[in-house]
This record gives sequence, C-alpha cells and structure tokens, in this order.
Amino acid sequence: MSLSPAVLLLLAGGLLGVLGGLAAALRNAVRADRLARRIRAVRLARGAVVAGAGPEGPMVVRAIAALGNAIGRSGLLSARTLADFEQTLAASGFRRGNGLGLFIGSKLVLMAALPLIALLLTRALALATLSRAGLALAAAVIGMLAPDFGTRWLRRRYVRRLQRGLPDALDLMVICSEAGLALEATINRVAIEIRHAHPEVAQELDLTAHELRIITDSRIALQNAGARTGLEDLKRLGTTLIQTIQYGTPLSQALRTLAAEMRQEMLARFEARAARLPVLLTLPMIVFILPCVFLVVAGPAILQVVRLASH
Repeated sequence: MSLSPAVLLLLAGGLLGVLGGLAAALRNAVRADRLARRIRAVRLARGAVVAGAGPEGPMVVRAIAALGNAIGRSGLLSARTLADFEQTLAASGFRRGNGLGLFIGSKLVLMAALPLIALLLTRALALATLSRAGLALAAAVIGMLAPDFGTRWLRRRYVRRLQRGLPDALDLMVICSEAGLALEATINRVAIEIRHAHPEVAQELDLTAHELRIITDSRIALQNAGARTGLEDLKRLGTTLIQTIQYGTPLSQALRTLAAEMRQEMLARFEARAARLPVLLTLPMIVFILPCVFLVVAGPAILQVVRLASH
C-alpha cells in the first residue's frame, strides 16, 4: 500500500518533532543535573544528609541511557573505546552517572531515526531510488557523528569557562595561602567560594580536593586535574603546586605569578580575536554594503540609459 505525499510528510514531521523533543529533553536533563549538584553542594555545606540519587532525567533520557548501557555491557564495544568515550565526556564536563550510556544510546537512536526521516522525505519528493539510498546513508553517518560534534562543542565551551574562571580561582588561592591554610584546605575552600561564579572551576577543584584526600601521592592528584580536561592552564597549575611541595617555594608568590601570566595570556587572546575582526567583516561588507553603494552610484545613470533607450 503506497502512502500519499501528505501522509509521508506528516510522518516525517512527527519524527522530526520526536527528535526535537529528545534534544530538548537532553538539554533540560543537563540543566537539571547542574541544579541538582548545586543543591547537593549547599546541603553538604550545611551538614545535611543527602539522599541517594534516584532516576536521572525524563523517561526518554533514561530509556536512551539504558539502551546505551546495555550496548556497553554487551561487549560489542572494546574496553579501549569505552575508556576513550569516558575520557571525552569527562573532558567536556559531562560526568553524570549515565553519561556514557546516554552518549552511546544517542548515537544509536540518531543513526536509526535520521535515515528513516530521510527515506520518508525523499519518497514524498519522488526522488530516484539511488538518490534515496545515498541520502539515507548520509543521514545515518550524520546521526552517528552528531553526538561527537555535540560533545566537542560542549568541551570547547567547558574549556573556555575554565580559562575564564581560573585566574579568579588563583587569586582566591593566594588569599587563602596567605591566611595560613594548607594546600588541600586552600583548594577545598576556593572550590566552595567560587562555586556560584565559576561552577566549572569549582567542579575541577572539588575533584582535586577529593583526590588529595584519597590518593597518598599528592603529585598524582595534582597532575590529574590537567589530564582530565587537557587544559594547559590546569597542567601548569598542577606543575606549580608540585614544585612548591617539592622545593618549598612560597605558595602565594608562585600562585600570584601564575595568575598574572594567565590574565596576560587571556588579554592576548582577546587582542588576537579583535585583530581578526577586520578580516571577518570583509565578506559581509562585500555582500551587503557594496551592492547598495553600486546601486546608489550607478542607479541614476542606469535609469537615464533605460529612459533614453525607451524613447
């Protein structure tokens, strides 16, 4: 039984609506998880007992995460691949309990749904069979790679926020160290104080403070801060703190110097971005401004020529 083009377009629109709802649900789940972490941190700071974590996110998100976790446990993916996925998610600041399952499940759902939408649309447009197969294959590839692109975007945003908030955290660490606090107490205090202004920096410092309490060798815990995100500034911070522990150099002086260097580098990055603006504005000027200039300059002459030609 052949379906009419209107019915096919209606089905394709329904699938697009489902995918749009899925994307909105994922975004709301990330926001809800961030809010839950803040509420949990406030309760811990007040000494309240935090209940165990219940089901995370809406039903659709939990179903996709369950599908991804089942694929991960089935042995279809190697341990190295799963470790790479976890490292990528950790570098993006997405460290929820079901993050890996959600990532794998999103790949599977998009890889199955996008080709179906492409087939419905191409059938409604009455395209050739070869074109329909090519578009379906391209949609499957896009669906498989879309979570990777989303994760890279999240990582770039996470790293930018870390770079923006790290100098402020270093200034607070200088104040705490000059007040006489030890390194672990300094990191823990700064993570609490900077939580509302720069939650990403607070999250990394909080993880570092937990590792300092658990790992016997503090150098490993300080190096892990840079290894998790791959951010060069955090690696430099870990190296600086390790050198202060090994050689006994003043902690406040080293942190003050490092904070000044990071602010100078941030200013240099802003100046480099501002220097690229003239080059980036060249194409919009050519496309939008020059035609108007040509119209104003040459318009009267063209109208005069047309008027003379008509006579």
